[in-house]
Amino acid sequence: MSIITLAGSPSQRSRSSALLRHAANRLRAGGWSIGELGLRDIPAEELIEGHYASPAAGALRARVAAADAVLISTPVYKASFAGGLKAVLDLLDEKALAGKVVLPIATGGSPAHLLALEYGLKPVLSALGARHILAGVYATDKQVRVDEAGQPHIDDDVRQRLEDSVDRLSEQLRPHAYVANEAYDLGRLALAGGFSV
Repeated sequence: MSIITLAGSPSQRSRSSALLRHAANRLRAGGWSIGELGLRDIPAEELIEGHYASPAAGALRARVAAADAVLISTPVYKASFAGGLKAVLDLLDEKALAGKVVLPIATGGSPAHLLALEYGLKPVLSALGARHILAGVYATDKQVRVDEAGQPHIDDDVRQRLEDSVDRLSEQLRPHAYVANEAYDLGRLALAGGFSV
């Protein structure tokens, strides 16, 4: 089982990226394998011009296809999720998120921008085939700060909501991991002559 994070901000010091890193670290601590993707993984010209056939776009699609879950973070600008993130999502196949657990994360200037997550980003994720979208985590700029050293400071309420959502994602994936491991163990037992098939 693998999990991919997709950062929709070009800045490593952005608030939305800070929340995404915190979520990824919690998942790593739980034993999950985490891969990271972001706007920087695709050359700007290819991203802007939508070069679907470029090697970078192909690598993006392959990594998303191999993931069982995708965490997506974005800043909200002028009541909409980041245009750079939309450009990345446009490079994915039509049903790239089908069968995956998706956790959207966003930050914005005020609580009113929460609607951009619900009515802007989630419909796009659904159009990409996502049917299992967890309740998103939204925080205002005042609730997440990044200091000069690049260290995030997340308000307790936001941290708790984020960690609860990450734990829920883990719970959604664990039954699948158990079934895969059980099938593997039964196969090994059969090969060893432990029971007759």
